[in-house]
Amino acid sequence: QVQLVESGGGLVQAGGSLRLSCAASGIIFSIYTMGWYRQAPGKQRELVAAITPGGSTSYADSVKGRLTISRDHAKNTVYLQIVSLKPEDTAVYYCRATVARYDYWGQGTQVTVSS
Repeated sequence: QVQLVESGGGLVQAGGSLRLSCAASGIIFSIYTMGWYRQAPGKQRELVAAITPGGSTSYADSVKGRLTISRDHAKNTVYLQIVSLKPEDTAVYYCRATVARYDYWGQGTQVTVSS
């Protein structure tokens, strides 16, 4: 059974930082591209960061410079570090694992940034 379990969300003040984690099980983690997405109320889900099996990273222009995605193959976990949080970062953050036709999502973790 495939599971992606996000954690690390919460309520933070603007200017603060968070590290989100996504622990994967039931997949060969090392072959999957991992992505972090977010969905704010009333908005479409958007990709904010991705990391390939080899460690190449990409970021949405809107968050570049404030987010860092990383992965630990030994722990089957992908991380998203967010710094200088802004109220507009408030959203549910999801992780996604993709390779070929295989596509899995986590249940999401809420991040709320107060001004």
